[in-house]
Amino acid sequence: MSLPGTKPGDDVDIINIIEIACHKVSGGNAQGDALVTLEPISFLGTVDPGTGKVIDPKHELYGRCVAGKVLIFPGGKGSTVGSYVIYQLKKRGVAPVAMVNLKSEPIVAVGAIISGIPLVDRVPSSLLDVEVGTRVVVDADKGILKAYLKAPSADRDLRSEKTF
Repeated sequence: MSLPGTKPGDDVDIINIIEIACHKVSGGNAQGDALVTLEPISFLGTVDPGTGKVIDPKHELYGRCVAGKVLIFPGGKGSTVGSYVIYQLKKRGVAPVAMVNLKSEPIVAVGAIISGIPLVDRVPSSLLDVEVGTRVVVDADKGILKAYLKAPSADRDLRSEKTF
């Protein structure tokens, strides 16, 4: 089975493809590896707009980079300036390729819209249990998210397995 974003001959052991209906907040489509947190994100003060790295030492994603990832998180919080932080991430080439929320709020929604980043919400909360690094395809325009689940291995960042 071929995994989006891989080349023929890549060693990929996909055990399941999950397709989830979702709600479009900001249109477009993208694919990338999942970066998942159970914690809401306040982009102002949590994510460095110059590097895309999470700089808040109290956040679960501290030290991780959102650039090129499908960022999956419950929703946003904090200052309305967070919308402009998302915009700066995009302008500097260090933004996530797509964002997925359980429930989007205006800060993240506006940031995604003005930055042209696909954003969907109304997904099941079990999506927060997807393994970091799982390949995810977001088609906001069609309202579909696909997660390509791989067989677990000892060296990957695992989250508990749940049925979507």
